[in-house]
Amino acid sequence: MSLDPPPYLSSIQNNIRARPIPWDGAVRAGTITDDQLSKIRAVDKVRKEVRKQTIEGDLDGYRTLFVGREGKPSVLQSAARRADVVQYILVLLSDLLDAVPALSKALSEHSDPYQHLLPLLAQSNDPDGPIPLLTSTVLASMISATPVLSDKECSAMPRLFSYLSTLTKSSDGGLQDIAVLEYSALLRGKKSRELFWAQKNETISPLIDILRSAAGVSNADSASTLWSGAASVRSTEGVIGGGVGLQLLYHVLLVLWQLSFEGATVGEGLEDDYDIIPLFTQLLRLSPKEKTTRLLISSLYNLLSANKQTLLPAAVLARLPALIQNVNGRHLSDQDLLDDLQNLTEMLDEYTKTQTTFDEYAAEVNSGHLRWSPPHRNPTFWAENARRILEHEKGVLPRKLAEIMSKPWENDKQVLAIACNDVGCLVKEVPEKRTQLEKLGLKTRVMELMQEPDEAVRWESLNALSGWLRYSFETK
Repeated sequence: MSLDPPPYLSSIQNNIRARPIPWDGAVRAGTITDDQLSKIRAVDKVRKEVRKQTIEGDLDGYRTLFVGREGKPSVLQSAARRADVVQYILVLLSDLLDAVPALSKALSEHSDPYQHLLPLLAQSNDPDGPIPLLTSTVLASMISATPVLSDKECSAMPRLFSYLSTLTKSSDGGLQDIAVLEYSALLRGKKSRELFWAQKNETISPLIDILRSAAGVSNADSASTLWSGAASVRSTEGVIGGGVGLQLLYHVLLVLWQLSFEGATVGEGLEDDYDIIPLFTQLLRLSPKEKTTRLLISSLYNLLSANKQTLLPAAVLARLPALIQNVNGRHLSDQDLLDDLQNLTEMLDEYTKTQTTFDEYAAEVNSGHLRWSPPHRNPTFWAENARRILEHEKGVLPRKLAEIMSKPWENDKQVLAIACNDVGCLVKEVPEKRTQLEKLGLKTRVMELMQEPDEAVRWESLNALSGWLRYSFETK
């Protein structure tokens, strides 16, 4: 892997390298063969150039040593009952893969090089045990070194992704960092990113949880806090919100930046499932380093440029245009960052110049989350746009309002209050369309919300219903 290994992994590997292994006893016990020991000693604890020369001179032999061949088990299979030997071989193999690129190519030419490695991911009931952890490092090195993914790699990666996802859910930042760095090593091509996305509940959801912690929002109220931009974060040296280390934050953003190159495929899903645009906007607001700012700006540009129609409205709602103006005022030196920032600025400027207040309101409703933005309390807006809201795209906005109101919003009751306000305004301005709203269940839902404990919701539902009843009596 190109990035330096996390200190936690290096510490484990150094401890294992320092352990004395009774190799001759292992041979006498039948744990490994004389031939296997000979090959191990030829490359263990020798100079790098000797290692390289030895392996390149016997690629077939070292391929057999580490992944076996028909009728000849690998050293990992032979030593399966000796955890200390397995750990040592995994560390040695990892070192050799980093030092001798030709070995990676030779292993990839095996008919199924991952067959006897993948079961080691489940070797222990403890997913962060040394053998699964070291195995994942070897697998990530082998697969990432393959120029073109074959069926062998495509079959192995889902199991590796599943294992790494267990590490990202850990409360240990060191384990999370190991997993995220291995993700990054693997996500260098389109196919691997598609496989990663196919397992998004396992792979991406825990990464989003890390980013939400860094952004100062909890999973319970993340949507409300993100859209309002009201998160509060205390940062200390090397650590941002939620105790997330800056290195871990950078590595998680690196993975999502790699994924953003498949923006057309993943963009809408990231927004629908994870509110990625307001999340990235909040993180950009807090970004403590130029390198994190660079990844956020580039990721936003990749996602927005590939999904202009659906994601640019979300960017405006999240107040990204105003924030970008602020970022333009920062002292930045990275040329790639400056180029992406200019492109993002131009795209947002072009979009906002064409937007009307109706467009902003429609985008907010379509986002599935309401806040007290200016249109909701503006009588002129409702007088000019109420009929258009009801008729736009055959009533899509009232249907979306009904969908929003059908949810309990336990952690953001304000959404229900705003929705009731909007329903009341529609009834007031276009009373003859009340039946359309009633068929969507909006009148019934407004009546239900009069029993809500939240005072603002009760008040807005009462106002909405009073207008409904007034027009009902007037037509009798």
